[in-house]
Amino acid sequence: MTFLTDIADQAVILPLVLAITLALFAQGWRRGATAWAVAVCATFGVILALKVTFMACSTAFGTSEIQTPSGHVAAAAIGITRLALGAHTAAEVLIGAGVGLLGAWVLLALAGRTPPGLNARRMLLMAVVVIAVFHGQHLPAEARIRSTAERIARMLPVCQPAEARL
Repeated sequence: MTFLTDIADQAVILPLVLAITLALFAQGWRRGATAWAVAVCATFGVILALKVTFMACSTAFGTSEIQTPSGHVAAAAIGITRLALGAHTAAEVLIGAGVGLLGAWVLLALAGRTPPGLNARRMLLMAVVVIAVFHGQHLPAEARIRSTAERIARMLPVCQPAEARL
């Protein structure tokens, strides 16, 4: 399970996103490359905002089921691995999946039709190479997000539990 879930770590996903963007540009599909970059940035931005919000204010929301929506799931379809490893609750996986699907919809809406000359095999080979090179690497993104959320929680009274605000 760890092997599969590591494919969606930021240390793998970020170089993969860059490589795909560059490959789409190199093949002359500027609209597709731009749509890809916009959709990925929007997806990651929404997940980041949700993570910070829930980490900072989950006690104020009165929910223990959602502490950190899954960015791994938003980036790749690996929800089962996140559940099996105990990394996320079902609700966190579902939120990540919803954000990821919304990002895919944005990509399809912005990209338009795939040009006939696009070499899908070359793109797949490049993706496999990037994954092979970076697989097993980890970025401490979650720890950084958590420390940012903790700072925000201390600054915003609304993020404090109701009894602390009295």
